[in-house]
Amino acid sequence: MAHNDWILDVLADLKTFASANGLGKLAEQLDDTTLVAAAEIASQKEEARAQANGEHGQFGSSVGGVGRYQRA
Repeated sequence: MAHNDWILDVLADLKTFASANGLGKLAEQLDDTTLVAAAEIASQKEEARAQANGEHGQFGSSVGGVGRYQRA
């Protein structure tokens, strides 16, 4: 799932722009957004690795709620 990593660069660019233009609250929000994006990307990578290793019944990202994306 490395093809999703580009979004982290875009978020960093947006944060830089926000900071340079006096949009401090937006810059802070983009920090939070970056953490969420990184967690979801990492979760996708872990799920892909587990499937490649023949593991089943993996849990998806729990960002936003515990077990929110459980798979049978």
